[in-house]
Amino acid sequence: MDFFTADFWSALLAIVIIDLVLAGDNAIVIGLAARNLAKEQQKKVIFWGTFGAIAIRALLTMVVVWLLKIPGLLLLGGALLVWIAYKLLVEEKNHDNVKSGGSVLAAVKTIVIADTVMGLDNVLAVAGAAHGDFLLVILGLIISVPIVVWGSTLILKWVERFPAIIYVGAAVLAWTASKMIVDEPIVEGFFEDNPVFKYGLMAVLIGGVLLAGYLKKNAQEKAPANNG
Repeated sequence: MDFFTADFWSALLAIVIIDLVLAGDNAIVIGLAARNLAKEQQKKVIFWGTFGAIAIRALLTMVVVWLLKIPGLLLLGGALLVWIAYKLLVEEKNHDNVKSGGSVLAAVKTIVIADTVMGLDNVLAVAGAAHGDFLLVILGLIISVPIVVWGSTLILKWVERFPAIIYVGAAVLAWTASKMIVDEPIVEGFFEDNPVFKYGLMAVLIGGVLLAGYLKKNAQEKAPANNG
């Protein structure tokens, strides 16, 4: 991908937004894992836990970028990402299973494992947005990680105050998913010959995810009131 093209910068922006939206609760995982340790030890846990989580996430993303080059997997990954975008809107994240570590090593291990499990959606989304460009993955991590590590608490407050941010993130995920689907080599020729179908499908996927998520969220919010 050419460094000076609109495609490159739009993909990089998508990766940064995806990282911020999907990894915004990284501070919660770190805080929970290190909460029973002394302050000096907490600093070590934050550094090494973040370092380990980033290293594994970068490695997994590189692997997924490579895997998505296999025919059919881009289509499958796009479909899965549509579901992830929908879940982002309707699913409450649960951190109850993140236990505090009794030592620096135990806390770091907890952070790395929890981040790896919770970050699989992030890995797929970033790999899809990168369109096979490893430079985009690295640049996205370099830009996003400092923001996530030092600003994730602020991001969470913004999300609580301005719920529309989540819809922006879901729209970016759905857009990335639709790009993955129409760029799948198996069907790419059809969409190139039929641009109306291509952009129509992309619009339907993005609009469908946002509408379905909005309706489901509304139903969830009304349910407790009806039960009461």
